[in-house]
Amino acid sequence: MSSPFHSEISDLADSVDPVVNADRAINEAWSAARSVGLSPGGEEARGEDGANVSYAFDITGLRSAPDCADIEAALEDVPGVRARLIYSSSTAWITAPETVKPAQLAEIIESFGVQATLTDSSLRRRTLAARRGPSGASKKMHKVPWATRRHHEEEKRALERAQAAGFFGEDSHAVLAESNHDRDVLYTARELISLPRLILAAALTLPVVVMFSVSSAQFSGWQWLSLALATPVVTWCAWPFHRALAGGIRRGLTALDGASALAVIVAYLWSFAVMLFTRAGDLGWHTQPTWFSFDHGPIADGALFLDVACVMTTLLLAGRLATTRHRGSLLREMELRRPDPHAEVLTVGQRGHKGATSKEPREPRPVALGEVNVGDDIIILAGELIPVDGQVVGGSCHLSPGLVAAGIEHGTEVKVGSYVYAGTRNLDGRIKVRVERTGHRTRLASVHAWVTEANRRQNHATMLSTKAASVLIPAAIGVAVIDFALWYLVSQNLNIAIATAIAVLASIAPVALALSPTLAIRHGVEAAARHGVLFRDGATVRQIDAVDTVIFNRLGTLTTNAMTLENVVAERGENPEVILRVAAALMMESDHPASQAIVKAARASRDRDHTTVSEVPHWIDVSRLRITEEGSFVGIIELNRKDGNGTRQVEAELWRPRTMSNLSGRLAAAVVSGGTPLIVRWQGVDRGVITLLDSVREDASEGVESLEEHGIETVMLSRDAYPVSRRLADRIGIDKVLAGIAPGDKLKAVRGVHTRGGTVALVGDQTVMHAMPAADVGILAGSTQALEAAAHGDRTGVGVVVLDESVGTIAKLVAHSRRVCRIIDRNFLISWTYNVVAVLLAVAGVLNPMGATVLMLCSSLLVEARSNSAGYFPR
Repeated sequence: MSSPFHSEISDLADSVDPVVNADRAINEAWSAARSVGLSPGGEEARGEDGANVSYAFDITGLRSAPDCADIEAALEDVPGVRARLIYSSSTAWITAPETVKPAQLAEIIESFGVQATLTDSSLRRRTLAARRGPSGASKKMHKVPWATRRHHEEEKRALERAQAAGFFGEDSHAVLAESNHDRDVLYTARELISLPRLILAAALTLPVVVMFSVSSAQFSGWQWLSLALATPVVTWCAWPFHRALAGGIRRGLTALDGASALAVIVAYLWSFAVMLFTRAGDLGWHTQPTWFSFDHGPIADGALFLDVACVMTTLLLAGRLATTRHRGSLLREMELRRPDPHAEVLTVGQRGHKGATSKEPREPRPVALGEVNVGDDIIILAGELIPVDGQVVGGSCHLSPGLVAAGIEHGTEVKVGSYVYAGTRNLDGRIKVRVERTGHRTRLASVHAWVTEANRRQNHATMLSTKAASVLIPAAIGVAVIDFALWYLVSQNLNIAIATAIAVLASIAPVALALSPTLAIRHGVEAAARHGVLFRDGATVRQIDAVDTVIFNRLGTLTTNAMTLENVVAERGENPEVILRVAAALMMESDHPASQAIVKAARASRDRDHTTVSEVPHWIDVSRLRITEEGSFVGIIELNRKDGNGTRQVEAELWRPRTMSNLSGRLAAAVVSGGTPLIVRWQGVDRGVITLLDSVREDASEGVESLEEHGIETVMLSRDAYPVSRRLADRIGIDKVLAGIAPGDKLKAVRGVHTRGGTVALVGDQTVMHAMPAADVGILAGSTQALEAAAHGDRTGVGVVVLDESVGTIAKLVAHSRRVCRIIDRNFLISWTYNVVAVLLAVAGVLNPMGATVLMLCSSLLVEARSNSAGYFPR
């Protein structure tokens, strides 16, 4: 059956004389179709440079449907892009030319304060397309320069590596942005630093060092054998460092290992020249090892530095290889342990699925994980990793916490009703889990995305510190040249001059200086993530270190979300049951813990009430319900008349007292005598007080005490009146109380503390996220939903997410941040002190080239070891 598009082409072709260029008419019709976004044969429209590509993005953070139109307009400003955003499903469907990368589209969407994640299906489809071969756009690549082709090939490989993590929903724009980021320095390529190079270098260096150090081993022509052994060491083995040096020179950049590579080259070439033109090349020539550079004799006696070139190459290879092999990564471990979407799991399915009936037995059957739906029940056997987030609906077992502990200890028991997360392991038993989150929506995937974003944010700071360290390279070269000239002018001895110059180049350790902040930050951020504490970036660690005031929002941090009814105190002449049921009717639609507690208590009271008193209605209708800015519930209710003659409509209000000025008598006494008070009023008269009992977290007192031991002032932010708030604060040990603060005024309250000169951290759940931008750093205590809410960009003000909602964890993250910052500061001090002292000793001739090489490597390893210690998180 032909499409309408083909009918248009045929009509246009028939209108032209078939003898007179019918092909041209068809081509013009096709061009016209492409210009309006259509495509022959039902395919997608193609741009000038090749085929269009379809993308699907999961959108989080959309505040309203009108925002979709603005985002669509911004996307379609890019030539060839067509976009449709579906608000109800939070999905973006985009068609764009191949030349438009997903990174560009994601950046446009995220500029509106929302987060765009490439869907798993889009990532898998693009992976398959990449494997099938080049498209129309890439067929022209043979016409471009080889350097450009190589760049595109590297970019493609980076994209494929990002797509390989597609089950996490990790989009490729971060990888591409990093690969295309302008670099100020060059690192030595890690893939070139291999074990065979180290083995060969060590095997050839050992006899060279022996011949230079032991006079009895210096047989006739030994120096020429040393030259032969040193040649492959300083060429093939040292090639990674020479390549970085050459790349820096070619691009006008600085290579961090450039000074070491230059020292190796100078030492080798000088030795070769001396052997050719002085008596050092004679077969009977011998030398003695020297401890100081100024001990070398005149040029006529000769001075060889082949041992220095070999030892420097071997130690550099060993140090860099050890650094690469022992530098673990949370992201890499997550990649290795991530659930495979193609792996089979035992699923019981879900009643009501297509093709199933309620009478059919639900036998477990193997299904690919990627096909598991929310609501399905899957079976997890002993020893298996849990691949989804969900609730246990059958069986019991003990868990291993996996990569993200977040309050889960090894051997934690779970049973029916417990919640389990992807990445944890079933140690024993058999459980049935009802799926609530899968794929890139699991907590493990959210942590992976958060840490990835933290590393991306840290890249800029890393480049700044590396750029500062790279300044040492040209400075060292300049000092080496001046040192050579001055020593030659003073001593007229080229051997001493070249020995001190090589020592200067060998002693510089820019890698240690570059690693001093970045490696410690990375280990610190990842160690915290393993314990459920997620830093937004390295700058947040510094902000936490400077915090001197912590403000706790009472509900959700110091107390749990579980509240119970404590008491109902009625004014004289009022019925407590009526008061309770009016409050429940007003709060029926709210999901606040206080609302849930009152509604539950009212239902229990109604179920056990068997009286026939007409004053107590069985059901209360509410109309025109609204919530004021102060958080009060106001609505029109129907109450039975006390005389039993019909009903009456009155305006009722449930409000929370913030001061004691409007209360007196027994109601005022009830407000200050118990837990959290709520006052019920109708017809403008306060009828009674409902008090709710808060459940204080078990570690609240201990966590607050730990914070105060760190010299941090604690403040509690509460909506209750001061006497109520002060009593709870005294129970926990809080220093100060900000009482009577309405939800809309919490931002002002935090800003008020901040303006008094304190460095403030606000700790709260999602209900106070609007106030977090007023603090220096916001600490969000919550679950996976809170993590997703905090991932919407810097506008939220959230710098840290604590997954286990523990007060003690707040003290731990403060201690962790301060420890990491101390490590960084001391690493800086060690690195700069070493570099300055080493250069001075080398210039003075006290430090010979061999000793400079050993000291340089030791300083790098010391900084590396200290940075690795930042991977410890307090328990």
